[in-house]
Amino acid sequence: MGMVDITKKDFVYREAVAIGRIRLDSETIKRIREGSVEKGDVLESSKVAALNAVKDTPSILPYCHPIKITGVDVDFNIGGDYVEVVVRVKSVEQTGVEMEALTGVSAALLCIWDMVKQYEKDEAGNYPNTSIEFIRVLKKVKGG
Repeated sequence: MGMVDITKKDFVYREAVAIGRIRLDSETIKRIREGSVEKGDVLESSKVAALNAVKDTPSILPYCHPIKITGVDVDFNIGGDYVEVVVRVKSVEQTGVEMEALTGVSAALLCIWDMVKQYEKDEAGNYPNTSIEFIRVLKKVKGG
């Protein structure tokens, strides 16, 4: 057992797009839109978290190869009760970048939760309406 041997694979253009969503109270969404979250700029902080996670994926997931990332884009869509994160990762490598994109989305969503948790807690300190959901790969490209 161990990492898959990619020694004989060619270097090929790779791209993956992952998406995920965090469900939040509408008042929390309002704070994010207005920039009135006490901890700071939620979207910018989450973007940095996504970028760091993409680059650190092999440290987090032991069977992922350390690869050269050539591009990362992080976008947000804000709805009435959610923030959606979309991460696109590009590389010219011997293996794909799906795990890097998924890790980036996951870290961004966790960062959002961390930054707004004080607004999401109920009287008992729980998060009855907060959830991270629908994390998945939207698109994978190999070659081209």
